[in-house]
Amino acid sequence: MQPTPAHAELLTVEDYRATPDGTRYQLVEGELYLMSPAPKRFHQIIVLNIAEMLRAFLRRHPIGEVYISPIDVYLDDHNVVQPDVLFVSNERLGILADDGLHGAPDLAIEVISPAHAQLDKTAKRRVYARHGVKELWLVDPSLRQIHLYDFARDPAKAIRLVEDTETFESALLPGLVVNAVEVFKR
Repeated sequence: MQPTPAHAELLTVEDYRATPDGTRYQLVEGELYLMSPAPKRFHQIIVLNIAEMLRAFLRRHPIGEVYISPIDVYLDDHNVVQPDVLFVSNERLGILADDGLHGAPDLAIEVISPAHAQLDKTAKRRVYARHGVKELWLVDPSLRQIHLYDFARDPAKAIRLVEDTETFESALLPGLVVNAVEVFKR
């Protein structure tokens, strides 16, 4: 996906906030990306599956909060993103504000769609790693795979590729076992 042409220089949060109501954008490395049209139905099913799984876990283990897109995550003056699902630990709840998050969530989850695959896999992954996101899950609906990134261990490469019949655990959510079958359940 090509960035929306705007200025020769890097755009800022102020430019992002001036975008028209009713149109979703993300600001990544100073460039506006149009987020329309809406994701496919399976994409949204996966988002809900993950959010429900995390929310049920957090009800039993109140160690933080989970949110789904659209919610603005202000990382710096040139990066405002909207991960599909995110988790913020209790220790970092101070980044929450009425207009979104002002700082990196502990966990960002992106469900890859064909229109935004390159953005999620490259520029946004780099931005997340650079701004303090601890863990990223890139969920690929077409391949039914989850690429797990632990940015403290390796900011450039996934530490694990989870196939649709496997399970995994996150150090951020001790005790939660994620079954990929449940993530991809229609």
